[in-house]
Amino acid sequence: MNLDALNKVAEAMVAPGRGILAADESTGTIKKRFDAIGVENTEDNRRDYRELMFRAGEAMKYVSGVILYDETIWQNAKDGTPLVKLIEQAGSIPGIKVDEGTRELSGARGDLVTKGLDGLDKRLPKYYEKGARFAKWRAVIDPTNGRPSYAGLVANAHALARYANLCQEFDIVPIVEPEVLMDGDNDIDTTYAVTEWVLKETFQQLYYLNVALEGMVLKPNMIVPGKKAAKQASIDEVAEKTIKCLKACVPSAVPGIAYLSGGQSDELATAHLSRMNEIGGFPWKMTFSYGRALQAAPQKAWSGKAENVAAAQRAFLHRARMNGLASKGEWNAGLEKQAA
Repeated sequence: MNLDALNKVAEAMVAPGRGILAADESTGTIKKRFDAIGVENTEDNRRDYRELMFRAGEAMKYVSGVILYDETIWQNAKDGTPLVKLIEQAGSIPGIKVDEGTRELSGARGDLVTKGLDGLDKRLPKYYEKGARFAKWRAVIDPTNGRPSYAGLVANAHALARYANLCQEFDIVPIVEPEVLMDGDNDIDTTYAVTEWVLKETFQQLYYLNVALEGMVLKPNMIVPGKKAAKQASIDEVAEKTIKCLKACVPSAVPGIAYLSGGQSDELATAHLSRMNEIGGFPWKMTFSYGRALQAAPQKAWSGKAENVAAAQRAFLHRARMNGLASKGEWNAGLEKQAA
C-alpha cells in the first residue's frame, strides 16, 4: 500500500469546486432512466450517453472523478478512444463500482447485505491496470420499522471495511458508502439516530481492518427525513443536523466527504451541500458524489438523439457548475434562475 499515492488521489477527489460524477448505474437501473426518456437500453446507447458527458469539457472541469460501471470501464468511444482515456483527458480520475448488489441477510428483519467480496482481489488489479484509481461499494440501510438490526448493520459495516482494506492493498482509494435510505416515513431524528449508529460502527470496523483513513473518501447520506415523512425539513435544519452528526462520528483524518443525493431533487441536493459549506467549521472537505442529481437534466435534454448532444452537455455543465459552487458554499437560488 502506497499511502502517499492514496492520499493524493483522495485529496484530488474532494478538491474545492469539484465533485464526483456517479455514472455507475447498473444496466437495469439505466434502463429505468432510459425508459423515462423513451430511449432503448442498448450497449451503444449507454456508451453514447456516457460519452457525451465525458466529452463535455467545460462541465468536466467541475468533476474530480467519475464512478464507472464494469461495462463502461472496458468500452471505447465511437471513434475508438477508450472511455477511461476521455475521462483522463478531461482532467478527471476514473473510478469503478465494485459491489454486486444486495441480498437479504437471513434472520435480520429484512435487512440487505451487499455482495461482491468474492474474487474482488482478482478484479481490483485489472481495474487499476485499466486506469481506475478509486472504487465504490454501497451498503444500503433501511431506517424504518425497527431496522436496521444489529446483525444487518454489523454485516454491512464489516463488508465495507473488508472492501476498503482490499482496495488499499492494490493502491485504489475506497469510497465507503453506507447509505441510510430516504424512501420511507422516518422523521429526521430517526435518520440522525440511524446514521450516527451506522457511521460509528463503520469507522469501528475500518479501524479493526487497518484501513488508512487518509486514503479513503466517505460517501454518506445527508440527514433528511424520509420522502413519506409527515414533516419535511428546512435547508438549514438538514445542513445543521448533517454537520452535527458527521462531526460526532467521522475522524478528522478522512480527507473528504462526498455526499450522495439519494433521490433529492437536483436543486435541493445542491442547496443542502452549499449551506453546509457556508456554515463550515468541520475538518474535512465536503463535496458531492451525485448520480441522478447531475444527470436527470442532461438525460432529458439528450433523449437519445445525436442532434441533442450539445443541449445535453449544456444541461450537464449547468448542474456540474452549480454543485461546484455548492462545494465552496457559493451557490444561491438566483444562479439557477439566471440559467433558466
